Amino acid sequence: MSEYLKRLNETKHRYPFARWQDSGLEQYTPEACASFVAVFDALVARLASTGEDAPESQKIAAFEAAVQALNKLNEEDVSLIETGEREDLCELCNLIATAAGIDPTKYGDGEGPASEWRDW
Repeated sequence: MSEYLKRLNETKHRYPFARWQDSGLEQYTPEACASFVAVFDALVARLASTGEDAPESQKIAAFEAAVQALNKLNEEDVSLIETGEREDLCELCNLIATAAGIDPTKYGDGEGPASEWRDW
């Protein structure tokens, strides 16, 4: 496995969703948390298949798709992404961007790629 793939896969250990589920808040059902995992697993997989040497624009397109999927989850249930979760999601996007060789501060007015498209 390449170093690039290792870096991307290691970001999965930083997913906050099990912690959300363990929080005791009723909206973080196993199904809801699995939806978040699916979005980020798809992002990591797309970045992996795109490849380390792909143009940054292709990698950023993967983030746009992921953030749009998160927007849809938020539309379906606005209680899923509140302040703490918003911070977790932005941090996770920045972590994955860095693993993919992207400087997250170049996007979203310095906040990272999630802030380019997020509605939450």
